[in-house]
Amino acid sequence: MANQYTGTGSGTLGGTAGSAGVVQVAYDLLLEKALRSEPLLRSVADKTPARQSFPGQVVNLQKYVDLAPNTTPLTETVDPDAVAIPTPTLVSITLQELGQAVLKTRLLNLTSMTDVDPAVADMIAFNAVDSIDTAAGTVLRGGSNVIYGGTRTSTATVTATDTITSANLRKAVTKLKAGKSAARKDGLYWVGIHPEVSHDLRSETGSAGWLLPNQYGAAQDRIWKGEIGTYEGAFYVESPRMYNATDGASSARVYRTIVAGKQALAEAVAQEPHIEIGNMTDKLNRFRPIGWYAVIGWSIFRQEALYRIETGSSVAS
Repeated sequence: MANQYTGTGSGTLGGTAGSAGVVQVAYDLLLEKALRSEPLLRSVADKTPARQSFPGQVVNLQKYVDLAPNTTPLTETVDPDAVAIPTPTLVSITLQELGQAVLKTRLLNLTSMTDVDPAVADMIAFNAVDSIDTAAGTVLRGGSNVIYGGTRTSTATVTATDTITSANLRKAVTKLKAGKSAARKDGLYWVGIHPEVSHDLRSETGSAGWLLPNQYGAAQDRIWKGEIGTYEGAFYVESPRMYNATDGASSARVYRTIVAGKQALAEAVAQEPHIEIGNMTDKLNRFRPIGWYAVIGWSIFRQEALYRIETGSSVAS
């Protein structure tokens, strides 16, 4: 009779993984987080109500309109006619409730191989900042001033070969200056750029290309998270959060690069995003709610301080 081996196969002491037997599938009890990007776009909102009169669902901000220049010489013996101060410009921000919740069961806690409470709390917290940043970015990319890659004239005509150039950024910065937009810091405008667009910009060669000496050197204390340097009158923040979609020609991916000065985006807040631990109201206290909640809104405050550059990318995902 042939030998019968006691090993890891089914029908022996080893058994089959997932059923009876001494050899079983092992698990790492530490679960890793999903890949995440740093929040970025809400930080562009540097205009908020300074002295809000009272709570309201719509918050109105106003801007004075200066008098037109008068270059007509006065007549010595004639009292000049008075002129009326123009009506201020109104910008409205509609507040909206935002939030998300999960309902975790008691049985999950009692039977889980690891403590899921910290993980759930962490995911809810990140979902709050992720959602708020996305909502702010949706408003930010809705400005009326647009520059398209290559010779294109609309989003639907942009192709992957219409990559960003120094000339695009030079034009955007020039337009901001011509529109009297104030720079955000140290005479520089803010640029939010996707890594796949940044790749093309930094790949330019010759005197017009990305200049490494313009990176910060010793001034590391002023660098924002993701900031990669200064160039053509702006400082650049690289982030995968910059919006892109397959809405170009033949479903080409079109990337939105944002160039902004001060007060491009305004924000009003009735309640800051925060974590809410809900009450257990079921009969046996088995369902534990946790979520986040905010009452907040955004609006473009100065169109003159905001430009969007829509391009393709040579390394489009």
